[in-house]
Amino acid sequence: MKKLFLIVFTAFFVVLSFLNIPVVSASSSHHRKAHTHWKKVTAPVSFPILMYHSIANIPGNSLCLPPEQFEHQMELLHKEGYYTLTPGEAYRVLTRQEVPVGKENKIVFITFDDGYKNNYSSAYPILKKFSLHATIGMITDKINTPDMLSTNELKKLRKEKLVSIVSHTVSHTELNTLNTEQQLVEMANSRGLLNRSLKQNTILLIYPVGRYTPASPFIAQRAGYKFALTTKPGLANASQGLYELHRQRVIPNMSDESFNQLLSGN
Repeated sequence: MKKLFLIVFTAFFVVLSFLNIPVVSASSSHHRKAHTHWKKVTAPVSFPILMYHSIANIPGNSLCLPPEQFEHQMELLHKEGYYTLTPGEAYRVLTRQEVPVGKENKIVFITFDDGYKNNYSSAYPILKKFSLHATIGMITDKINTPDMLSTNELKKLRKEKLVSIVSHTVSHTELNTLNTEQQLVEMANSRGLLNRSLKQNTILLIYPVGRYTPASPFIAQRAGYKFALTTKPGLANASQGLYELHRQRVIPNMSDESFNQLLSGN
């Protein structure tokens, strides 16, 4: 019986290899990261922070990327050997000027804004297929509302280790319309809820619509965040300031050439 099992098991992986289907799991990704070696580099590090929203096929909506296009882009990252950063790893790159060994020019930070339910139902299986890590900026007032992620789904994503959950404020109100105290409430209450419900230390804030005031970086630091993301285009690097990092917006129907330009910053 054991011999028959081994034969079937071996045949299964031979077929997967022949079909060129990657055999990965969330646990294998976690194991890979646990054994990643890092090194300090002399030149300042710039890297792409990709910005996604909804993974759905809704023609005419620039915030919705069809699942097949998202899968194609993730496959490109996988084939090109990109290392996908967690928030903690992105912070390490920015503050310690360290990169994974052998990935000096092959690191990318994948982010989703808002917290749509299809980030779990459509995007997550694709991330898992290629063993890629991503980060979701959650609007905490939208948790458990129609078409948005539930508390249970957020907990499942956290448990699987392939997706990090960070703050996109409480209500997604544009920060440049709020005074200092109102901004602090949006930032601190969102972070507090995520910390309590997911039992984590939320270090990253994503500004709603990328808009903020000159005071926002200081308020974000006061609220307990270590860095924050804007929607300004271009590669991210420490010279921008940890609370004003640039991102590259991914839109529907991008060619491979355009997607590669986002990755390279050209």
